[in-house]
Amino acid sequence: MIHMENVSRNYLDGDREIQALANVSLNIPRGETVAVSGRSGSGKSTLLHLMGGLEGPSSGAVTVEGNRLNDMPDRALTAFRLRHIGFIFQFFHLIPTLTVLQNLMLPAELAGMTRAAGRSRALSLLEAVSLADRSQTMPDRLSGGEQQRVAVSRSLMLNPSVVLADEPTGNLDSESGARVLELLWEMTRSRGATLVIATHSAEVAGRAARRIEMRDGRIVRDTGSKSSSSGSGAGPA
Repeated sequence: MIHMENVSRNYLDGDREIQALANVSLNIPRGETVAVSGRSGSGKSTLLHLMGGLEGPSSGAVTVEGNRLNDMPDRALTAFRLRHIGFIFQFFHLIPTLTVLQNLMLPAELAGMTRAAGRSRALSLLEAVSLADRSQTMPDRLSGGEQQRVAVSRSLMLNPSVVLADEPTGNLDSESGARVLELLWEMTRSRGATLVIATHSAEVAGRAARRIEMRDGRIVRDTGSKSSSSGSGAGPA
């Protein structure tokens, strides 16, 4: 599903070049649940951004479902992300001027789904996360946990094959976070989606089938089998 080969990502900070990822190679099979852990600045978010085509590598190749993302034109890459990759972020990123239902329907409309089909799909997902009765509510009238449940639902609107979650419980209390995680695990598993979740939480990471630990832009630990990961460029753990 996801293949990264000798991937590095460098940034310029004034006259300094900062290496956020250093020669990372990684395979993630279809349907696998992976937690990426590490301290702030270890490269977790950069790794997810590269997997999702939000950023391009400075060197190396990123392939998702057989598509080499760094070779795709911008328009094709945008269309691929829309249909194949679901994103969930720490800060929800719901559109404040749209209702809960409209937030969910937006990606369906962008993908060319009919309004009736998009509405039906959105209401079904809201029902699954126990928010059908809040469909006409504006996001700022929801709690943080409710907003993140909406964001999880939105990420699944087009049945993506890959869901990338970057610290999805970072702004939630423990009870709301636990509920969001339970929904995220259940809803991705039932759809056969590959889930990659970046987290600081050892508890969250412990729930994943596979755990990757990062330090200084490198993979220093990977509980995956050799058949699913190779040549990570990791130093000693």
